[in-house]
Amino acid sequence: FREKDVLDRILEVNSGPLPADHLQAIYREILSSSRSLQRPQRVVYLGPEGTFSYYAGLHYLGQASSFTPCPGLEEVFRSVRTRQAELGIIPLENSLQGSVGQSLDLFLRFEVYIQAEIFCRISHSLLSSAENLSDIQVVYSHPQALQQCTTWLNSHISQARIVPMPSTAAGAKRVQTEPEAAAIAHPGLARSLGLKVLRTGIEDLPENWTRFLIIGPDHPPLGNRDKTSLVFTLPDRPGSLATVLNLLAREGVNMKKLESRPSRGERWQYVFFADVECDLSGQEYAQLMQDLERACHSLRILGSYPNGPSLDLASSPAGEEAEGQE
Repeated sequence: FREKDVLDRILEVNSGPLPADHLQAIYREILSSSRSLQRPQRVVYLGPEGTFSYYAGLHYLGQASSFTPCPGLEEVFRSVRTRQAELGIIPLENSLQGSVGQSLDLFLRFEVYIQAEIFCRISHSLLSSAENLSDIQVVYSHPQALQQCTTWLNSHISQARIVPMPSTAAGAKRVQTEPEAAAIAHPGLARSLGLKVLRTGIEDLPENWTRFLIIGPDHPPLGNRDKTSLVFTLPDRPGSLATVLNLLAREGVNMKKLESRPSRGERWQYVFFADVECDLSGQEYAQLMQDLERACHSLRILGSYPNGPSLDLASSPAGEEAEGQE
């Protein structure tokens, strides 16, 4: 993912008139088209087409990549691990609701590596074939989207039943055949499914961000690596976690994230996921890695990668018309 270095250099010398986000979108399409001349890059994501994972990949990787939906996150990981796809897009955490536990757990089952991260602002819209809000009797969407719009739903369509779906896009497809139904989804689906965008920006809090990861079957290429994600387990003795934290502090390494998940193999044992602000694969941290390996029961690097860009999924990717977008 040396493309980030290219984009960073372009932004450094940009003196206008185009704003930075427009310039980034244009050059992402140029880089994406350049890759496709060699061979279209195969990218898998949690489907169906039109999920926020899809739009995150489209914004970041460009339209020249070949996007293939998967029915679940496990299939995304498996496709990447077995090299049926070069890259996969997974949601890792949301700024309002925390981590996606299934994504973390799948890192324990599949040997894949983080190539890049993307921070995307999520803005929800209400899609339907109905004319008025009063006509809506049921609302479909992913549980997280429903929860993120609870206040708006209670205030504007309290008469509607709330039905969770596997994805926002699956909810929108269901609405196609039900005239008194609505879906919470990305407005880009309205055009492709023949629906109306009744309302935009219905999320309860505007600062709603999701962190997506790009995963691949191999370690990312050398380049600008600002962050490392790792997973580790600890010996069952007092102070074992403090030992790890002190080792990082000794080297001046800042920890951005620390989260525990239940170990599926042992009762009341836990696996720790962490993000640190350094490239632990670098030679300058070789001694630290040795010390961490001695302090941990097990330790695995999930990837060292650049700090990710912040993208607004309410805007249209380069090459798409604005109609139907937020």
